[in-house]
Amino acid sequence: MPDRLTGLEVFAKVAAAGSLSAAGRAMGLSQTMVTKHLAALETRLGAKLFHRTTRRLSLTDAGRGFLFSCERILADIETAEAAVSADRVTPRGLLRLNVPLVFGVRQIAPRLAAFAQAHPHVSIELGLNDRLVDLAEEGWDLAVRIGSLRDSSLVARRLAPCRMMVCAAPAYLGKRGTPRAAADLAGHNCLGYTLSQTGTDRWLMGRRGEVSVPIAGNLRANNGDALLAAAIAGQGIVYQPTFIVADAVRAGDLVALALDQPPSELLSVHAVYLPDRQPAAKVRAFIDFIASEFAPEPPWDRGVA
Repeated sequence: MPDRLTGLEVFAKVAAAGSLSAAGRAMGLSQTMVTKHLAALETRLGAKLFHRTTRRLSLTDAGRGFLFSCERILADIETAEAAVSADRVTPRGLLRLNVPLVFGVRQIAPRLAAFAQAHPHVSIELGLNDRLVDLAEEGWDLAVRIGSLRDSSLVARRLAPCRMMVCAAPAYLGKRGTPRAAADLAGHNCLGYTLSQTGTDRWLMGRRGEVSVPIAGNLRANNGDALLAAAIAGQGIVYQPTFIVADAVRAGDLVALALDQPPSELLSVHAVYLPDRQPAAKVRAFIDFIASEFAPEPPWDRGVA
């Protein structure tokens, strides 16, 4: 059965060309197909659109009224398609971006002014939370995720490594001593992150996370900055990404601990988005921008051993 949109296009083209054959040539259709589309349209409308003679076609009163509406509909479709095509080429429109809270505040938000200057036609809605959002259901264009990617249906681009660091305040180490081996952590107050994929009763160490280290402590929290503040105050030892603890280490508020097992190197910072043959230009522009900001070495790691 001829589709409705093609029927509208055929009708408008026949009205403009004045003949079935001329309309068919313009659209790459046979005269037979043009006739079928018109017949289907007239049947659906229950009205005759053209007076037909052996020499010419002319619009009926119903045809003239319908032509006005038809041309408006086709123009609206053309405008909508052009807008979508433009969005694929030129960064513009609203970019809904979801980012983990601490990383978003520390590493993304300070860079948005530079992105806005480079791409003045893009506005950003920044969502900050540590919940694993559903991009499709909640309407996010792009998300930044840290750690192991769980959803293989998303397209991912690695933005930066996510180094981990075991550290504590000089005051804590002065009271409790400095652990030298991963096993020594069992005798220390270790502050746990409740959103860790490995839970709060163990830390994975070793380059590939192959060493499971049992830990315990008197504080657990779902926010890295809260654990950082507690560690700086001398409450215990933290095992956190360098984007959270590096500034405190540089300032001397925390001391990085050198243990017999290195921190895990399994984690990375990724940009993820829904699969699309050609994602919108605003998505590509932001990913390229933030990747260049974090290359060749993440700014939070610079100057930290």
